[in-house]
Amino acid sequence: MLTRKQHELLTFIQVRLEESGISPSFEEMKEALDLKSKSGVHRLISALEERGFIRRLPNRARALEVLRQPDSAVGKQSAVQQIANADGGATGGSVTALRPAPKAPPVPVAANDVIELPLHGKIAAGVPIEALETTATLPVPAALLGAGEHYALEVSGDSMVEAGIFDGDYALVRKTDMARDGEIVVALVRGEEATLKYLHHEKGMVRLDPANAAYDPQFYRPDEVTVQGKLAGLLRRYH
Repeated sequence: MLTRKQHELLTFIQVRLEESGISPSFEEMKEALDLKSKSGVHRLISALEERGFIRRLPNRARALEVLRQPDSAVGKQSAVQQIANADGGATGGSVTALRPAPKAPPVPVAANDVIELPLHGKIAAGVPIEALETTATLPVPAALLGAGEHYALEVSGDSMVEAGIFDGDYALVRKTDMARDGEIVVALVRGEEATLKYLHHEKGMVRLDPANAAYDPQFYRPDEVTVQGKLAGLLRRYH
């Protein structure tokens, strides 16, 4: 059996998912339940998860899925109304009787939250440098990504500034080994160095073009260059 606050939180999460498909933030949950701190929300979430009422979706911050409702699940009222009903005596009003509702339909899973992308070190936007594999991750809004598998690389250098890509930006890359001329790609050069450049083919050679007039194009034999992904987006942090 759930406590009143656990039931209120479970109902609030379900209503928000049904309305928008997006999990409420911890701040929104704190305000809806009139809690003093987010630590109280964390405790309630953990309790609901341990009892099998919700689960946290892997590789996503905030994203929750409601697995089931308690036997005394209430009708489809707003979470705020249910909280007010539960505390009805505090305002001098009578407590509204809550009628059990039919079994709730499956709740939509939050689709546009935050995804943790693998962060594979730095990639040169100037002279090619080795792309370092790391265990780090980068939180990225899912709305920035399309279909497919993605990873992130930190940009080092200034050779792509005319394309709006600056030193310290994070390149969001969709994994692929195919690209068309004119697309910005992650190119692995001679099996050990990676660079972010425009891809072109010219007279039997692969030409990697910078977006900075201060740098010259780089020419390689086709067997020296492997496409490891195409630029899907950029993430910039302001300090």
